[in-house]
Amino acid sequence: MSTKAEELKKLAAQKAAAARKTATAPTQKVNALGLDKNDYKGKPSTLCKGCGHDSISQRIMTVAWDLGLDQTQVIKMSGIGCSSKTPAYWLGWSHGFNSVHGRMPSVATGAMMANQSLTTIAVSGDGDTASIGIGQFKHAVRRNVPMVYIIENNGVYGLTKGQFSATADEGQHLKYHGVNELPPLDICMEALTANATFVARSFAGDPRQVEELLKAALSHRGIAVLDIISPCVTFNNHDTSTKSYTFGKENEIALHELNFVPSTLTEIEIEEYEDEAEVDLHDGSKLRLKKLDPSHDPTDKAAAYRAIDRGQKEGKLITGLLYVTEEEPDLIELLNVTPTPLAHLPVEKLRPSRQALADIMASF
Repeated sequence: MSTKAEELKKLAAQKAAAARKTATAPTQKVNALGLDKNDYKGKPSTLCKGCGHDSISQRIMTVAWDLGLDQTQVIKMSGIGCSSKTPAYWLGWSHGFNSVHGRMPSVATGAMMANQSLTTIAVSGDGDTASIGIGQFKHAVRRNVPMVYIIENNGVYGLTKGQFSATADEGQHLKYHGVNELPPLDICMEALTANATFVARSFAGDPRQVEELLKAALSHRGIAVLDIISPCVTFNNHDTSTKSYTFGKENEIALHELNFVPSTLTEIEIEEYEDEAEVDLHDGSKLRLKKLDPSHDPTDKAAAYRAIDRGQKEGKLITGLLYVTEEEPDLIELLNVTPTPLAHLPVEKLRPSRQALADIMASF
């Protein structure tokens, strides 16, 4: 965690950059901090061309710029996986921590306990959250740790050749791993069961909905879980495609044994729709989206359960804000943490004196 001096130095650099932009491009559109959207970028993405994760990164940058977030007061948390690489691609002036596989929630909890004044944006994947990290995820949810928790959900382990994750559909077929015979975990259902105070689902190709849900999540007091379906372009090939692994193997002159990663697939985007939409995926399959009924009450937890269950039975992906409540205290309030962040307290406030320790020992 940066020291106060380092944070002030970053903020000064931020203001200086804003001043330079105002002087050189007075007509350029800027936000409340005087910054344009490019100031909210990170490093260039190294993900596969057309990956939905990059679309989500763009949505985060757009929303952060639009809301005028001070990047020096944002921490980006992630675990391991394609999705967990993405915090490097946005909000380049922010703090960041890439943790052990599945252990991001506990690291984020520690960071928030040290400095609750920061805004936490955590990005994970379906493997990182629903497989190895399911226990940590559930405990972070039940503790209501104040953070935005984004799951970039594609049903596969993209970094390790596309094995099934815990969210893979039953009956789903993958070229290298056969047919998945296990029923999937539904991340939104798991979050509801763990008493999450904000649960939403969206699709990476629906930028408007993703942005609106992100804005709501950033304004929420407590944990905000966003399950965003983000199709994997690399492991969704089909045999008839000239960009498939099969076609490449049958027509190549092999110099090395490499897996083929298509570079010409375009990112999946959809037009605005009223109720339902059918999306053609890269493997030839279809994804059926359905927005929540306007009459859905997001404060009714039972209604949220019913909506998810109905979507599963109908084979549709129900998107939108499923559930929210502001009545539950977050972890900071539950533990009655001092208003001054622990990271900013002097040593004498954090460490008992010798006399205090002696008095305690004498009491025994």
